[in-house]
Formats: sequence, C-alpha cells, structure tokens
Amino acid sequence: MIQTMDELSPDQIAELSGDLLLLKMELEQTLIATVDNAKPVDLDQPFGRLSRMDAIQNQQIAKASKRNHELRLALVLAAINNLEDDDYGLCTRCDGPIDFRRLKARPEARMCIECARECEGK
Repeated sequence: MIQTMDELSPDQIAELSGDLLLLKMELEQTLIATVDNAKPVDLDQPFGRLSRMDAIQNQQIAKASKRNHELRLALVLAAINNLEDDDYGLCTRCDGPIDFRRLKARPEARMCIECARECEGK
C-alpha cells in the first residue's frame, strides 16, 4: 500500500526541505573545496620519500572523502526530487513512513530505521 506524505505535517516537510537545500549547498561547497586535495600527487616534487608517501596517503583519503560526499549529494538530490513527487519520507523498502527524528538527523534517509538495520545485518 502506497502512503502519502500525510505522515509528516506541512511544517515538518517545510523544515526538512530547508534542511535538504542547506545540506545540498554545503556538500556542493565541500566538493568544490576538495578538488585540489584529490588531484594526483606530483612525484617530481623535491621532497623526501616519507613526505611523498604522506602526500599520496592524504590524496587517497581526500579521494575517498570526495566519493562519500558525492554519494551523499546524490541521495540529497534524490530526496529533493521525492519532495517534489510527494514520495519524501517513505521507506523505499517497506513503503512505511520514516520517522521525523530520523529525517532530521539524515534528511536524505531512504529507509526507516527498522529496514536500515535489517539491511545492515543488525
């Protein structure tokens, strides 16, 4: 059975919409700021072997962080689209409502806490 957004009040939806837009902006700014850190390390730089290893390790950490931010941004954009389609706040697994407190913590959440726990094997 498909439920509507009636589970969330209009005020809650407006608040979560603002949270999503703010999170989108923050993630976009973070991705712009991390572009330089994820660039390949210039191995011709005149620094020692350990410094070069540190630079490569830092680059790998920056690349992983960038991927995580890109994934989260994709979830945020999907949640914004769900708001527009009146599907926001519904679990993609069980079609039940996602608790407002969960959405406040992770406005891009796609599953209710019960389904998320089951998927994580907890």
